Amino acid sequence: MGLVIILACLPVSAQAEYTVDIEAPRKLKALLKKHLDLARFAKRADISDEQFEFLVTAAPQQARELAETEGYFSAVVTTDVVTLGNQPEVTISLEPGPCTAISSVALNFTGAIQTEEPAREDLVRRAWTLRRGDAFSQSAWEGAKNASLKALQAKRYAAAKILHAQALIDPRSEQARLAATFDSGPTFTMGAIEISGLKRYPAKIIHHVNPLQPGELYSVERLLELQRQVQNTTYFASVAVDVANDASQPHHVPVKVKVSEYPWHSIRSGIGYSSDTGARVQGNYVYNNMFGRSWILNAQGQFEQHQQNIALRLSMPPDRKAYTNSLLATHTRTNIEDTDIRSLRLGAQRARSLENYDYAWSLLYYEDQLSQNASAPDVSRALVPTWSWTRRDVDDPMFARRGNIVSLSAGFAVKDLMTEQSFGRFYMHGRQYFPLGKNDLVLFRAELGSVLTAGGSTGIPASLLFRAGGVNSVRGYGYQSIGHEVAGSVLPAKHLVTASSEYQHWFNRDWGAAVFYDLGTATDKWTEKTFYQGMGIGMRWRSPVGPINLDLGYGLRDRRIRPYLTLGIAF
Repeated sequence: MGLVIILACLPVSAQAEYTVDIEAPRKLKALLKKHLDLARFAKRADISDEQFEFLVTAAPQQARELAETEGYFSAVVTTDVVTLGNQPEVTISLEPGPCTAISSVALNFTGAIQTEEPAREDLVRRAWTLRRGDAFSQSAWEGAKNASLKALQAKRYAAAKILHAQALIDPRSEQARLAATFDSGPTFTMGAIEISGLKRYPAKIIHHVNPLQPGELYSVERLLELQRQVQNTTYFASVAVDVANDASQPHHVPVKVKVSEYPWHSIRSGIGYSSDTGARVQGNYVYNNMFGRSWILNAQGQFEQHQQNIALRLSMPPDRKAYTNSLLATHTRTNIEDTDIRSLRLGAQRARSLENYDYAWSLLYYEDQLSQNASAPDVSRALVPTWSWTRRDVDDPMFARRGNIVSLSAGFAVKDLMTEQSFGRFYMHGRQYFPLGKNDLVLFRAELGSVLTAGGSTGIPASLLFRAGGVNSVRGYGYQSIGHEVAGSVLPAKHLVTASSEYQHWFNRDWGAAVFYDLGTATDKWTEKTFYQGMGIGMRWRSPVGPINLDLGYGLRDRRIRPYLTLGIAF
């Protein structure tokens, strides 16, 4: 339905601006203010007397038609015009009457879905958002049709369409009978990819990360997976993936991949703040065409009050199995709790990132210098082969409400092979999200780490040991303030365990509050462990750049309140 009023370009005589007062329920009042022509043109000074009279005359019919879009088919509208001085004042009163309710919904299907996959009909019906007894509105009607059509088009049936849709309204009984017929069309299968937009980088980069197999069933989810895999290569600023939905040619449909490339050189910088490590300034330089072979040189530096890091990485393009091989070198200095750790890492890594899984194998040489209050600086070295694995199974990677994320890593070192002491190292971190109704959720977090040796921690690089405390560990205590205490210094320990439970309540889409309880320890000997407990409250904000958390944690052992500010992206 469209409401259009065409005003003459040359008014016979202009009058003063007029005012409009709308008396109606809040929802309908906002609708009339936005779309009623009489209200939209109220501030214009070029409205003639004839045009003003026409707008007033047309207003009741327009108001009724607008009310009908929200399910009110028996609305009563009155207008009253009073002139005070030279300025008319128009009052529009709308009594909406009863809202029309849905009495029945009938969804029917034609096409290949009837014989190939009848179970998908149930999925489409579940996607339909209007139920018997719900209030009818034009926007809800359109939304229900679109939601079910998208559910049908999401897999197999790329050319699915709405063959017929009808909403029969009975104003006397205030009831609406809804019916829609969906035509699935034929089953689509996907063919080879066709790439456009390449100027700087070879097409094999996209082919090597392509997860699709020619002949597999059409799926929006799989197309999005391809898009994300290409986007994650860091060569492309944007990626668009699509297939033609010509019902006459449904088999081996080419998958079109259109990319916009990053330039060979890029420089990024930024500033920030963390309650754990203080103010931060960082910079990153990337060159995407080393040796003229699309190798990536990445140099970055991050400088915080209590921690500084410089890293250099040279990466090859993805190979045929989507693995990226790289050489890396990093130097990190951390000065926290009267413990100064300087760590140098050199080595190689082979990694692959898929839709929900990350894999990495690395061989790294560590050389750490630890300075503390009780003794002279100590240098430790180790050559450590490591395997790491991450699985993401959440409903939304940025604002998760359901699912879990699990990360595991395991490594070892052998004495005299560029290593001072033999050891094995294991680390696990996990998050579990449980939704409670529409507005609440419970988050559980746990981590477990252990370095297994025949003796103490002497000779093991400090950056491979553990400390606890801080925003992502045990709130209520300082960052990495829980560990092996020696003469006022808090040293990294061999064993770590932390756990957290958090209850969140969301007042609206963007703002929420939380209460939490944390528990954890880091120790060299389990028989001498001391568990530290913290609890507190916090605020949650779903910002445009990700979830931002502001917490106040109280440490039961220290009897001290500490503030924490974090950007808490789930992955």
